[in-house]
Amino acid sequence: METIINIFRKNLRQYAMLIALVVIMAFFQIATKGVLLLPMNVSNLILQNSYVLILAVGMTLCILTGGNIDLSVGSVCAFIGGIMGIFVINMKMNVGLAVLLCLLIGGIIGIWQGFWIAYVRIPAFIVTLAGMLIFRGLTITMLKGLTLSPFPESFTNISAGYIPDLFNGFGTKLNILTLFIGVIVSIIYIYLEVKKRAERKKYDFEVTPGYLFIIQLILVVAAIGVFTYWLAVYKGIPIILALIGILILAYSIFTMKTVPGRYLYAMGGNEKAAKLSGINTNKVLFFSYVNMAVLAALAGITFTARLNAASPQAGVNFELDAIAACFIGGASAYGGIGTVVGGVIGALVMGVLNNGMSILGVGSDMQMTIKGLVLLIAVAFDVLSKSKSK
Repeated sequence: METIINIFRKNLRQYAMLIALVVIMAFFQIATKGVLLLPMNVSNLILQNSYVLILAVGMTLCILTGGNIDLSVGSVCAFIGGIMGIFVINMKMNVGLAVLLCLLIGGIIGIWQGFWIAYVRIPAFIVTLAGMLIFRGLTITMLKGLTLSPFPESFTNISAGYIPDLFNGFGTKLNILTLFIGVIVSIIYIYLEVKKRAERKKYDFEVTPGYLFIIQLILVVAAIGVFTYWLAVYKGIPIILALIGILILAYSIFTMKTVPGRYLYAMGGNEKAAKLSGINTNKVLFFSYVNMAVLAALAGITFTARLNAASPQAGVNFELDAIAACFIGGASAYGGIGTVVGGVIGALVMGVLNNGMSILGVGSDMQMTIKGLVLLIAVAFDVLSKSKSK
């Protein structure tokens, strides 16, 4: 029992938000009389919060560098959405080419902001606040205050389409491909966890007891199974979910398994020490904001596809949703602590809160109040846990 308590304490930040997500889901599942976890609602929950999940991945990297944030992402989303509308609707450009050009423009925006932040050393708050105003103003000017729509189906499928079932359900109403992917993901997860545990034991690092490790595997595999079954019952795996899954996997590997990724943590932990160790902290900071702008462009594309319109009012408060998701997911306000998966969990917490309260008919005023309290509690938890560890 004492071992379990010690393990929990060491991983409190990681486990706390995961437990909180499960508790919140259970509460709303009961309160909504089973509506929250209906297969259709689960699928819609992913589609509705896809932009937050994408932005949370990029914002996590910015926060890791020392608690830095990007206030411009909402305006960049709207700006890219407006450009997408002009390219596809007004200029009749090929959708694939338009997407590539928009991502390139996002990279240029990141280079512009990253230069001022990393090399001129203007605080990120000021640079991105300026960016928020600049790109919102440019969006309104570009669209002349009007909304461009509709987009072709080939574009809206980015956020509304589903991966087709190659097995045609085998005579059932289930999406067999989705179930098959769920099995593959479960096998990969088990293999990676067993391999990770074996490596830690090889170098005499502390590992969780065998029975706890098996319980962990069973719970995660069961969660994957239930989730993929829900998707299979409805329409299958949304295209945007596959994209987000690839992003989460790629950025998790980058931050946890590569040297440049570990530089982010080193810089956030102590920038002066990182610089003395030979890390080019300017380059690390520059990269994090270029990356953030590209992901903001991607989020803008996906949100525009879901909205089926390019609106000058799109993206309002997106930056706050992404920042809140990262902090709720365990990222430290001081930098150096946090994970991509944690940011995604934080985004899901926000998404479930929004969806659950909407189903219950809670007013937008109370929704904002509750989300504000959740954010405050999450950051207070970070500050208190950090002060106790000193």
